[in-house]
Amino acid sequence: MLSEKSNMEDKEEREEHRNSQDLVNLLSVVLRTAQIHERNNIAVTSAIEKFLSLINQMIITAEGISLGIIGEYFYLNDIRIRYSLEYLLNFDFLIREFKKRELGKVVFGHVLKPADVQLFLKAFIAAGFSDSPYEILSDTMAPSENIQTEKLMKIREGGETDARRVIKKSYFHAVSYTKGVINKIKDGEKVNIKKAKRIVETMVDHILEEEKLLLGMTVLKDYDDYTYHHSVNVSILSIALGQRLGLSRKILTELGLVALFHDIGKVEIPNEVLNKATNFTEDEWKLIKRHPVWGVKALLRLRGLDNVSMRSAIVAFEHHMNFDLSGYPRVRKYPELDFYSKIVSLVDQYDAMTSSRVYSRIPLSPDKALSVMMERAGSQLDPLLFKFFINMVGVFPIGTLVMLDTKELGLVYESDVVFADRPRVLIIIDKKSSRVNGPVVNLTEKDDTGRYFRSIVKTLDPNKYKINLAEYLL
Repeated sequence: MLSEKSNMEDKEEREEHRNSQDLVNLLSVVLRTAQIHERNNIAVTSAIEKFLSLINQMIITAEGISLGIIGEYFYLNDIRIRYSLEYLLNFDFLIREFKKRELGKVVFGHVLKPADVQLFLKAFIAAGFSDSPYEILSDTMAPSENIQTEKLMKIREGGETDARRVIKKSYFHAVSYTKGVINKIKDGEKVNIKKAKRIVETMVDHILEEEKLLLGMTVLKDYDDYTYHHSVNVSILSIALGQRLGLSRKILTELGLVALFHDIGKVEIPNEVLNKATNFTEDEWKLIKRHPVWGVKALLRLRGLDNVSMRSAIVAFEHHMNFDLSGYPRVRKYPELDFYSKIVSLVDQYDAMTSSRVYSRIPLSPDKALSVMMERAGSQLDPLLFKFFINMVGVFPIGTLVMLDTKELGLVYESDVVFADRPRVLIIIDKKSSRVNGPVVNLTEKDDTGRYFRSIVKTLDPNKYKINLAEYLL
């Protein structure tokens, strides 16, 4: 009897989970369709019918429901909605559209009629063209008895400038800590990773609240402190990718920790080899390839050995083995790579290729690095994780220098999930070839004839133009 009851409960949970996913997906379809067609168009009314069929059933069962966002996630009646790859674009689209209108929550208190949804569409679309989006949406929805809205409450007060300042401080604090840990290990001192956990937890919070700002920090490469910046960047990118995969906060923290220590074995490589400006000799490459094994030994010597230490040791050992086990260390027989290792291996390659290292002075542009990685997907890299990664960073990742068809130069400031090739761009050189700091323009904007105001013509190397990304992204 208990087993039957448990199975019944599991079945109900799965159905609720599926319904919550479908609800967000259908609402996204309704809104996207309404942005393309008139609200009385058959495509819009058909989408509304499907949406009403599901939501009214859910409203009756739960006696009202609420759909809200916290950070980068949707919550149905305060329970986080997880989603798979097939729902990714619609989920991200709806998150972006909610935030654009400063809409934090929609409460559906009673069974809805088509007129209720039509009113919501009218309010939602009108708010998208206003400088006071939530006020327009709220005022338009005021007559409705069945749908109430709540304004998005920012977790971090003080606007983007203050948030950027806090995130910048956290980023460089993490770099400083990593430098201290590596130096302690070099000196043979014991290291306690409890502080590392607190630092990573802070980065997880930032990813959940202000993903684009923290990802922007990873664009800032430091030649002299490459090792420490690289470790922090890999940690941040791993957390961000894990967040896109729907991992819990606890798992994201664990993932961030193991990523932070993935290259710890390099402490055993002499500086004259690690910092060598010319190509490595065969013997030097053999030395470099031993750092995964040295990483395992270093991590197992850490104070307070626990499951995270063990998982870190696994990732340190595996992060250069490649998805198809063609990398190093070479082993005769080996099971599938650890899930964390697949993530860390992917973001490690991306950050390494886009960084100016001692033995690679000229980095690849972000879009060129993605092209190389696309060729490696399925062999060196997990192809499914790479799809999520591409979706996260965009076709033109943050920090990419682009030339627009308006003869302006700009830095990609924020990716657009739906229109991957039309990000938000910070203009840094205007039409008159003068250096400026802004504005930030949205490449999805069109004129009255339906033509885009601006489009990307090509990507450029910021080093050739002597552009310091830190001046604009910090």
